[in-house]
Amino acid sequence: MQRYTAQSEEKSFDVIVIGGGISGAAIAYEAATRGLRVVLFEKGDFSEATSAASSKMIHGGLRYLSNMEYGLVRESLRERRILENIAPNFVYPCPMLFPHYRSQLKSNKWLVKIGLTLYDLLAFDKGRTWDTGKKIPNHTTLSARKALQVQPVLRREGLTGASLFYDCLNIFPERLALAFVRSAMTHGARAANYAKVTGFLMDRKGATVQGVTVHDRIHDRAYEVRGTVTLNCAGPWVDSVLAMARGRREGLHMRRSEGIHIITKALIEENSIVSAITPAGRHCFLIPWRGHTLIGTTDQPYEGHPDDYRVTRRSIEDLIAAVNASFEGLAITYADVRHCYGGLRPLVETQTEETYTSSRKYEIHDHQQDGLDHLMTVEGGKWTTSRHLAEKVIDRVREKTALPIPPSVSERKYLKGSRIRDMNAFLQRSKAAHPDFSESTVAYLGQIYGTQFNAVLELARQDAALAAPMNAQGDILAQAVYAARHEMAITLKDIVLHRTGIATLGNPGEDILQRVARAVADDLGWDQKRVQQEVEQTNVMLQIPVD
Repeated sequence: MQRYTAQSEEKSFDVIVIGGGISGAAIAYEAATRGLRVVLFEKGDFSEATSAASSKMIHGGLRYLSNMEYGLVRESLRERRILENIAPNFVYPCPMLFPHYRSQLKSNKWLVKIGLTLYDLLAFDKGRTWDTGKKIPNHTTLSARKALQVQPVLRREGLTGASLFYDCLNIFPERLALAFVRSAMTHGARAANYAKVTGFLMDRKGATVQGVTVHDRIHDRAYEVRGTVTLNCAGPWVDSVLAMARGRREGLHMRRSEGIHIITKALIEENSIVSAITPAGRHCFLIPWRGHTLIGTTDQPYEGHPDDYRVTRRSIEDLIAAVNASFEGLAITYADVRHCYGGLRPLVETQTEETYTSSRKYEIHDHQQDGLDHLMTVEGGKWTTSRHLAEKVIDRVREKTALPIPPSVSERKYLKGSRIRDMNAFLQRSKAAHPDFSESTVAYLGQIYGTQFNAVLELARQDAALAAPMNAQGDILAQAVYAARHEMAITLKDIVLHRTGIATLGNPGEDILQRVARAVADDLGWDQKRVQQEVEQTNVMLQIPVD
């Protein structure tokens, strides 16, 4: 992956994408696969904000049925299957256990039964997976006794049974987003992280956007890039980006909600995700993840500037209290939190002022009607529907320009590194082919790198020090070097959080951070002072908030 800079020869594109989260990454990929010249700019690292702060799920949105958003649910279920197909190493079916209680209307077994039956019907094509091992079965109903055998943490009082249904886990969201960026670049797209769009290039009348000005934060240089259409995909920052175009915000109504997650030691059985309705009437869940438990999530309004957002102790304590009240015998304390993360969800202001019940629909706003032609803003959306959103955006580009754009092909193409027809067979072959590494490491690398994992193992073979395990989950030091050389990683944070899993369970400790920083120092041009600075900054960023 070669980073686009001011020295790059190309200065004019068909499409400029602002924002490198999953929406921007998917749109860049969609544009590139349809023959467009596209460049993507991200002011930080790819997928470091909202897209990274996910619940690690690719789901149909069962709870959206209560809002009668049948079209959104059907779209989500179809896209769930497509992501299983085009990214089989990242997306896996996972059972979900949802308990029923006499005292809760939202968990009434008959109402849930109706909802899940409709969910199954709307997912009528869920069996059409390229990998037969990815097929998702219909839901089943369990007795209270059987439900407690599956997950003993269920609250017993008033329990009448449980429903067992399937959605999908996204085992490494940041790497799946990176796979979209890498796939886009394979088809000719250009991209740069740490490249902040600072303004728009306008025609003489000030009515048509003709490109953007960019500040390269790595080399501290400014440059201009021309484009036929500019797409604002900055997530919670879309209104800030739009404000740069003469300060105009017509047609944009941005609200944001906070969602946080915490990670603790293993609290549940590994056999399923567990969901429940909190005393406040909201959903919470416990997800078995990398030998630990991922707990989420909140959904509270956020009023400040997105640059100022931080997870607070109060948000963590509120989540802990809600989860403790929803399950039996957990007694989670603040000291049990090993890692926390949060992000802001951009919401479309259409249905309600209450963020939890707000629609997760997306909108594509053409600013021609606001006097800013050739600029479009993408609002809302979610991980699951990102590919289809991208398809619709490029269809809109085709409608408003003379660019010869063919129909979409993205639902029929594997992402880069994901051409794997049978994931289980692929992992078995990989383990047998690499007996000099532990099976857990080979399986883990096979999942997060797909068909490209051999390149990481080869680095480790060339330097035995790079074969050193970083944790019990399978990460090795060679991944850090690979990230610095081939995946546009710029900082230690990029490496330990967004390219590898070294810090995704919390701070791995000073020694591990020092080893990783020293391993990549030569490739990234760091002296000892910069190594120490990177370690200190990462240590601070990984701290659990105390206020």
